[in-house]
Amino acid sequence: MSAASGTSPAAAILDADPGDFEIELRPDGDRHVVAVRFTGTRPVEAAVRVTVAAGGASDPWWLIPGLFYGENRPAANDRLYPRFEAGAGSAEQHAAFVSDEWHFRSDRAATPVIFTWPAPGAPGLALSAEPVTPLGLTGIGFALRDGVAELSATFPAREVPVTYYGDGTPRTAEVQRHRFEPGDAIELSVRVHALGPDRHDYARVLRGLREASVAASPLRPWIDVPTAAVLSADGLLRWHYDPEPGVLLETVGFDREVSGRDGTSVDRQAMHVGWVSGIPWAYAMLRHAERTDAPPLRDAAVSVIDFCTAELAPSGTLWGVWYRDSGWTQSWTTRERGLHSRTLGEATQFLVRALALEDREQWRRAARSNLDVVVARQRDDGNLGSIHHAETGDVLSWDGTAGLAWVGALVEAADWDERYLPSAERAGRYYARFVHDEYLHGAPEDVDLAVTSEDGYVAVMAYMALHRVTGDPGWLDLARRAADFALTFRYTYDVEFAPTSMLGIFDFGTRGADQASASNQHLHAYGLICTRELLDLADATADGHYRERAVETLACFRQFVARFDGDFNAYRGMVTERYYQTECFQPKGMLLTLSHAWSAGVLLLGCEDALAAGAA
Repeated sequence: MSAASGTSPAAAILDADPGDFEIELRPDGDRHVVAVRFTGTRPVEAAVRVTVAAGGASDPWWLIPGLFYGENRPAANDRLYPRFEAGAGSAEQHAAFVSDEWHFRSDRAATPVIFTWPAPGAPGLALSAEPVTPLGLTGIGFALRDGVAELSATFPAREVPVTYYGDGTPRTAEVQRHRFEPGDAIELSVRVHALGPDRHDYARVLRGLREASVAASPLRPWIDVPTAAVLSADGLLRWHYDPEPGVLLETVGFDREVSGRDGTSVDRQAMHVGWVSGIPWAYAMLRHAERTDAPPLRDAAVSVIDFCTAELAPSGTLWGVWYRDSGWTQSWTTRERGLHSRTLGEATQFLVRALALEDREQWRRAARSNLDVVVARQRDDGNLGSIHHAETGDVLSWDGTAGLAWVGALVEAADWDERYLPSAERAGRYYARFVHDEYLHGAPEDVDLAVTSEDGYVAVMAYMALHRVTGDPGWLDLARRAADFALTFRYTYDVEFAPTSMLGIFDFGTRGADQASASNQHLHAYGLICTRELLDLADATADGHYRERAVETLACFRQFVARFDGDFNAYRGMVTERYYQTECFQPKGMLLTLSHAWSAGVLLLGCEDALAAGAA
């Protein structure tokens, strides 16, 4: 077994006598070849772990793209998932998903690499590996041992101290092993990446790793962009739109002959004003109807926005969610009567955009009311609040960065009121600290203050809006950094699936898909919401990388759009929310058999934005 020296890795045998193995490490630039030969006389099952020490750690910052960010979970978060805490090693702590050591399957990561900055202001280090080797699925992880930050890759994968499956109950640690036969000789490799003290240096490394994997992960959309737009628009109109009372139902089951376990339909009889349903996707329908001259689609879109804006909450904003049985009520938050800024801000931004296509007085009054009350509630330091009381308007939470969702709406309505742009700029300056800390968090209603891909989308939309209006290069730099943060969740390679799983049968390519969050570890298409912003960012920075990333995501999600009734057991135009690329919520390789309004809506929006920009 080799000993670590500086940033040179060491290799060890797990679960077998190391005396039965010969290990040689050969450096080759930033790549280290690990040659392993089994000299034993009888087969054994074992694993190989390669570790590199990053130096003394006083307050380590960890990053596994799409999976782990800093401590990863605020201690008081109302949803449990893995959290780092120095000195946490008890069984009781592990049962609450708290540990000072974590190892994960590589398919949980958007790129199989682990970064650390051992102390504030200190240089960092990263360790990367191939997602799959002849030994099977790779594992990546980290540990804080005796004040030293360690990074590791394990061949094949294991998960320590417990396995996370998407809920608050930890599963037994997963331990994979390879069967070594006498005389077996294998070669593995890892890369060690030196980092500067700015955490954003991850972006440079991720670009290089993506470029190295692109050739092996070709894009393979099933349909072209105009066809995807037609199908997703038809799906929204045929399956999600209900003219009575004029809503986009959030979920619709693929199988129209089954019912849920409670005896009711699997179709969710509900609509958010934004986020998972509502105004943003009605706006996409309106855009498509304008381009293609589709009166029924236009009428449906207008009906949805009319319904969302007809009744405001007593505090002056839009409501959160409408339920068929009970009407309008709060957002999905544990704060009683709470309305979530991300949902309200996003809905208002797309309402302002809809007004550019269809100027209706009711819509304009609703948009003005939302913007006026949020400006009035803004804190002196620029914070716009994350959760607002539906009746009183009191800000129930100032935590996280969900308030950034208001910035785009304020900027795009800046000519309505002289207060709006200064308010947006104050907010932009306040939330900039989170961008620089690489810790945007709290955008979706359903994961409390988790770090999510959606936080990145919200931020790039906000800062690109500010740059468009002001031309300030500072806003452009924040937009670039926010885009890079969002892209940490974007898969740079194709996950391997069992050939008889749903995703395996259809040869689903994961490059371009985003992990939803550190808490919700499945792939989703929500990143298409900022297609316009990534294309604009590419033009503004003269950096084609952002255009490529927007285009690859649009290509990725032109897979699994039902082209006809019966396609992958769905109906024409249906689009799922979840693709299970790892063992979380469902077995790897499965597909959620529900069509989501936002999934079809965001695909339609991405198609329309790409077509308008000449990127399709």
